Amino acid sequence: MTNQFHRALNRMALFTALLVAGLILFYEPFLRVAAANVFLNGIIIGTTIFGIGLCFVEMFKLLPEYKWARAYFMGRKNAALPPRLLRSVALILRARPIRISATTLNGMLDMILTRFEDSRESVRYITNTLIFLGLLGTFWGLIVTVGGFADLIGSLNFDDASVMQTMQSGLTRPLSGMATAFTSSLMGLAGSLTVGFLGLQVQLAQNAIFREVEDYLSAHTSVATTDTVSTILPQINDNLREIKQTFTE
Repeated sequence: MTNQFHRALNRMALFTALLVAGLILFYEPFLRVAAANVFLNGIIIGTTIFGIGLCFVEMFKLLPEYKWARAYFMGRKNAALPPRLLRSVALILRARPIRISATTLNGMLDMILTRFEDSRESVRYITNTLIFLGLLGTFWGLIVTVGGFADLIGSLNFDDASVMQTMQSGLTRPLSGMATAFTSSLMGLAGSLTVGFLGLQVQLAQNAIFREVEDYLSAHTSVATTDTVSTILPQINDNLREIKQTFTE
């Protein structure tokens, strides 16, 4: 678990550093793209930054869970309880003996999976929001482009000698709409890919913790064997026979 957890965290840090370095190297082109529609692209950039921060927050929230799991696996049963994801499992393990039943194991694993899924919903929502904002900018830009061309064609007078100048000045609005459509789509997709990649690393770290907990609990699970069942069944039959005789008498 140590390697998997730290690898996911290192990939997140490396990816974010490369992203910042790329923005610094291509600072001017990025500003030109963002300036195509400052309002919408600004919302997309802000949402992306918020999503990146949320991914790192979710990753660092796993540290107490990770530390508790390592301490518990090493035999420190009275280690400080994890704050959120594994807390209910830790409370059950404190109150029960070392060995648990298969039913309890399945319940614990389902509980952990549910909490992991709930913790990932916010990152998924941010990713879907970025895709929506990109599509919103695309349709917004297309509406502006179509409306600009309609106004331009309606205002042209081909008998006028300055029709070319009118056409050149009238193309400003349609071209700005196309710029909005392309830039918002580009930034929305880039933002969703960025947050999606970081969210994937959080999921991989959670899966690493889950697999270790699953392996540990499975090794301490009591399963009824065939010999045990064959031993218990005759006793049950004898007891049922005695109860039947009691009622018949």
